[in-house]
Amino acid sequence: MKQIQWFPGHMAKARRLVEEKLGLVDIVFELLDARIPVSSANPMLGEIIKNKPRLIILNKADLADPKDVADWIGHFRRNGRAAVATNSLTGDPKPEIIREARIALREQLAKDIERGMQERSIRALVVGIPNVGKSQFINRLAGRSATQTGDKPGITKKQQYVRVADELELLDNPGILWPKFDDPNVGMNLALLGSIKDEILPLEEVVQAGIRLLHRDYPGVLEARYSLEHVNPDDFVGTLDAIGRRRGCLIAGHGIDYERVIRLFLYDLRNQKFGCITFEKAPVDGRV
Repeated sequence: MKQIQWFPGHMAKARRLVEEKLGLVDIVFELLDARIPVSSANPMLGEIIKNKPRLIILNKADLADPKDVADWIGHFRRNGRAAVATNSLTGDPKPEIIREARIALREQLAKDIERGMQERSIRALVVGIPNVGKSQFINRLAGRSATQTGDKPGITKKQQYVRVADELELLDNPGILWPKFDDPNVGMNLALLGSIKDEILPLEEVVQAGIRLLHRDYPGVLEARYSLEHVNPDDFVGTLDAIGRRRGCLIAGHGIDYERVIRLFLYDLRNQKFGCITFEKAPVDGRV
């Protein structure tokens, strides 16, 4: 896939806003997609936030392989990086998030006590790439529709503070994304999970990559989902033909409606129809 150049004006502005707001918060909550923790990490973030404490939040964990989520949490913690897993639909993640934030801020909080400062709520800046679930995450913690949400990348357009508990106040920030993808696998993973607008993507290449990934890491799920006897990832057109026939994606007198098949596959992949899937496995050698 060709390098994707996607850096709209509001994304560039978001970086400046992050830099401007860092002095007003105690900690940065970095939301990652639990299915692609590497690809959904913004490589500029460390440079932007410098020494500001950071809590990694693996969001959409309900869509990822539970074993892989646990492996990633362990990996981050072994490398000295605070991390928790959550999703945007069920449960109450506030207690664990507040506890981990306090641990990450223990030195600063201890200094505040020594100075005789009155205890106050922790202020956190929520950052992440588009479509990682920032707005849903904040709404869950707040227990109300506190920010505009939607399924299109970059729908959160402005900054706003939200008090989600007596101990925690969040500042939402528009998603920020790097201007180009030097690693084609990163761009492909983001494309597969809808973090890049489909309108600018070569969707045939994206779907072909998705089929190969599923066949390699989760053998049998394609066959089970589409009632196929066998999938040959090297025969892309043949695979689309088989799915199209099974699902009735046909054009009268013209054979398979490939556009419908492609859209069907992407919908299924992005909506857990293949089960809990993780595309990036945690390192086993201790590297960050």
